[in-house]
Amino acid sequence: MTQAESTTVRLKVSPEVARLVRPGAPRDAQLAAARGAFPLAGKDFLTVLFFLCNSSDTEIKTSAVKTLRALPGTILDAVFKDSTLHPQVLELLVRARIADTELMGSVIMHPSTAIKTLLYLANKADQDVLERLAEHQNKLREHPELVKAIIANPNANKELKLRLGWQNPESGSVAETGEDQAVPDAAEDQDGDEEGRSQVELEALMEEADQEGLSKYQIALELKVAEKIKMGLTGDKEWRTLMIKQSNKLIQAAVLKNPRITDGEVLMIAKNKTSSEDLIRMILLNKEWMKLYEIKKALITHPKTPPPKAMRLVPMLTMKDIKELAKSRQVSTLVSTAARKELELRIKKTGG
Repeated sequence: MTQAESTTVRLKVSPEVARLVRPGAPRDAQLAAARGAFPLAGKDFLTVLFFLCNSSDTEIKTSAVKTLRALPGTILDAVFKDSTLHPQVLELLVRARIADTELMGSVIMHPSTAIKTLLYLANKADQDVLERLAEHQNKLREHPELVKAIIANPNANKELKLRLGWQNPESGSVAETGEDQAVPDAAEDQDGDEEGRSQVELEALMEEADQEGLSKYQIALELKVAEKIKMGLTGDKEWRTLMIKQSNKLIQAAVLKNPRITDGEVLMIAKNKTSSEDLIRMILLNKEWMKLYEIKKALITHPKTPPPKAMRLVPMLTMKDIKELAKSRQVSTLVSTAARKELELRIKKTGG
């Protein structure tokens, strides 16, 4: 038997694990294990990481959390076949990797997962994970608090909530919007005028959260609108991916104004049929992005691109793409007609 340093959790562990997590274990061995450089596999590796994530040694704890977040699915798939995994180990996985839909699906189905862990998911997870949880009908029947939590989760879309017995409120309420959101921002109208923390304070918050093993998704749950705008303007790719999925237009716009945003990210936004009209307009107005062929092609077929704008882009397509566009039923009649006219014009010019 052994126990974590911050919370008393008793686990039966192998001799190899015990040597690494016992009081007085060599620090260099613990640090190597935390970094994934110690010869352990499967359940033993995950168990060691669990203990080291609770270490009072900041370097060991931070390294263990980073390793846990990056642990490949092939290792975890094998571990999940073991029905004796401790509930606390599974809870740690949820808190560290809640945005990993496939992994959360495995946690939901594992026989050792505690109800409090499922309740955490019901309250905090995104739409894809909530769908997995909603499929677990036996658990929902046994624990109706899970249903209430899913319905109250701002990430749950209207269709899912209706399936779970949600009563659609009168038109005009927040729930009536039915918008899917990857990160909750239900309180944005209330705190939209608040300035939020300074950049220095935000960086300190990120560092503290990193040490506690929180993901950026979990941090985002606690941010005010002004802080989300700052993260959209200055954050890395992971932050930009989270913030672009917000329903607040100011937060979305901040992502496109981020100087570090890549052409590939802009292309993904242009290809995403749920991207807002405001985002599409911002892309259309950017001369550098509009020089890129794939972005122009994506905008032509986007439902939020004004037809006159899309029609002006049609002549810039290759012959192959114009032929496909002329036959497409996924665009407006105006755009497909413009494509057919352009096709006829090119055929006449080439004498074909």
